[in-house]
Amino acid sequence: MLLNAKIGSLVNRFFRMNVLITGGCGFLGSNVAASYLQEGARVVVIDKMLKNGSWENLRWLQAQTAGQGNLEFCQGDVSEIELVEDVFQRFGPFDYICHLAGQVAMTTSLADPIADFRTNALGTIHLLETARKRSPDTFLAFSSTNKVYGDLKSLEYGETATRYYLPSYPCGIDESMPLDFASPYGCSKGSADQYVRDWYRNFGLKTVVFRHSSIYGGRQYATVDQGWVGWFTLKAVEQKACRSNAVAIEPFTISGTGKQVRDVLHSKDLIGLYRKAYVHRDACAGEVFNIGGGLENSMSLIELFESLSQLLGIDEGLEYQRQPRRQSDQDYFVADISKAKRLLDWSPQVTSKEGLSQMIQWVEHL
Repeated sequence: MLLNAKIGSLVNRFFRMNVLITGGCGFLGSNVAASYLQEGARVVVIDKMLKNGSWENLRWLQAQTAGQGNLEFCQGDVSEIELVEDVFQRFGPFDYICHLAGQVAMTTSLADPIADFRTNALGTIHLLETARKRSPDTFLAFSSTNKVYGDLKSLEYGETATRYYLPSYPCGIDESMPLDFASPYGCSKGSADQYVRDWYRNFGLKTVVFRHSSIYGGRQYATVDQGWVGWFTLKAVEQKACRSNAVAIEPFTISGTGKQVRDVLHSKDLIGLYRKAYVHRDACAGEVFNIGGGLENSMSLIELFESLSQLLGIDEGLEYQRQPRRQSDQDYFVADISKAKRLLDWSPQVTSKEGLSQMIQWVEHL
């Protein structure tokens, strides 16, 4: 029995999955990392630790290892080629690379486009080239964005009392929509998106691109510029507390009319997506997928506020003020996820109502 236990330990040590996650202490990265840590894989995380909640997420990940020693943490930016090469030399080759690191706020990209380019575009090509040379059999999944399609102003819009819609795209926008990079953020992520595709076509590195819509869920430390579902949930919870304590309410601000629409995807479904991609890596290598909650989980800001008011029991509704529309923003983006359903056998399981209830619980325990 003792010999068998030792053999099992050695097999787990030398044959367990080896996963690299860039941005592994961010919202998306920490959730994906935890799912692999919990099943005993070795997970190597690169993160520059500048985002809100990064250190809290690292401590949470360390708690997931339960003394197994299967988490390796490297602090730094993927734009630092020496760091990337050192990680591959020390811990590679990797079975799976989830490239989730990035500057993700459009407003930040407008304020500092050079830094935005370094992290999103230069960092991606550093990772691709190092993987090609040092880990050529890996599978790499890249977190891209719907912003590669630009502001979509040329499309024909309809409008109801609470939302915009696209009559010509009743099932959402699919991957055939022409690229139209807008804003420095769109340009840097769009460049990275195309480099990831090209390294499969020209060099045979197995890659997949996910063009994400809006993601929310636990481990999201949202700010006014990042994570709008989490941010407005936080504001709603604060307003409920003010009403309960008879404290004056400070209205929050929104950009535009509030009729802008996104399809929201819960982090649990996102974990499922990245895991499904690895399972089906041969079938989806070189492919691009528009990813979101789909039409069933789409909502405008106005509709989000109505749902939050109902869930929190705020009969008077939330108090907010409108500001001008953000530059290069999209009035409507809902992903047509039929390609992901067909090739990855994946579809969202968490409804927006269930997800918002869980988001409220997460915010209330911050």
